[in-house]
Amino acid sequence: MERLYLDYNATAPLTPGARQAVLESLDLFGNASSVHSEGRAAYALVQKARYALAALVQADSDNIVFTSGATEAAATLLTPHYTMGRKPLFMSRLYIGATEHPAIAQGGFFAAAAQIKLPVDANGQVLPEKLAAILAGHDKKQGLPLVAVQYANHETGIIQPVAALAEITRQAGGLLVADAVQALGKMPLDIKGGGADFLIVSAHKIGGLKGAGAYIASGSLIRPRPLMAGGGQEKGLRGGTVPVQALAAFGAAATNAAERLKQDDRSAALQSALEQGLKKLCPDCIIYGEKAARLSNTTYFSLPSIKAETLQIAFDLAGIATSSGAACSSGKVGASPVLAAMGARSEQGALRVSTGPATKPADIARFLQVLQKILAREAGRAAPQ
Repeated sequence: MERLYLDYNATAPLTPGARQAVLESLDLFGNASSVHSEGRAAYALVQKARYALAALVQADSDNIVFTSGATEAAATLLTPHYTMGRKPLFMSRLYIGATEHPAIAQGGFFAAAAQIKLPVDANGQVLPEKLAAILAGHDKKQGLPLVAVQYANHETGIIQPVAALAEITRQAGGLLVADAVQALGKMPLDIKGGGADFLIVSAHKIGGLKGAGAYIASGSLIRPRPLMAGGGQEKGLRGGTVPVQALAAFGAAATNAAERLKQDDRSAALQSALEQGLKKLCPDCIIYGEKAARLSNTTYFSLPSIKAETLQIAFDLAGIATSSGAACSSGKVGASPVLAAMGARSEQGALRVSTGPATKPADIARFLQVLQKILAREAGRAAPQ
């Protein structure tokens, strides 16, 4: 039987538009930094991608800095050293949401003593009043606060109140970096109206090529110190030869994502069918963040009777790809730090199902049918002989 892919939060297949953009760009071999005709043709393709990504998040295209991916973008932004025009800005403390992706949770270039974890509630959200209380104790004489939170969690899909958190951060004189990797293309984003000072995004999560990402600023004045100086590409903010093909795909994928956002949200109906089916098959299953604002493509759940890794293997053998956490940690067996931060102590772990544009109602039905067989098989093994 044809394999079923339900792990879009890990990566998404190339969109048809992105695939076509790559094929067409292969004939443009020029260096985008060169001034001759071949270079200008490549540069035009990069700018087209910049405009497409800007339109997706309501940003000015001049405020987009392309990187090799979201991890590099995070490393660039999680630094104590910023500038406002020619004036240096020093960020003395980094305040990190307790459920962040490892790329953020590592704290970038801040010393461990300068990193403060922001607690989350049982739904995995950073409460604005908690952030306000913590930032009230920040000593501005030492420097400014830098706050880093996700727009949407990679495991649970929980959406953070970014606008409210950003306003509190601004009142404290700080900057807010929002990891929008999972949110991009799945929910409307407006960097000008959404409050964040910087967004982190990745191409392959929306159907582009791996190896391309960006950080996006809300304004033109404040920038982090470049992580890679190099030859002065990206206006001196990120050195290195521009990967024209990867960015062409990124731009096309961004255009595809913008088109999907204008359509009805099919993923909400799929999520509802999936979660109703889960509860019917296993009434005592736990769906994390069920009552909070979540991405409509993400369901993260535990079954009391079966370990998540057992479930994941069983589904894979049945031709269905799922996940038990962040893709970068998929080979590591251990408790989810996201669930631990939420106060959820599941000894069995949790399984993540994340749908995408190609997911159909029949796919959810197939998933539930396979789960029913797995549950019956496990019940037979547990029954006394």
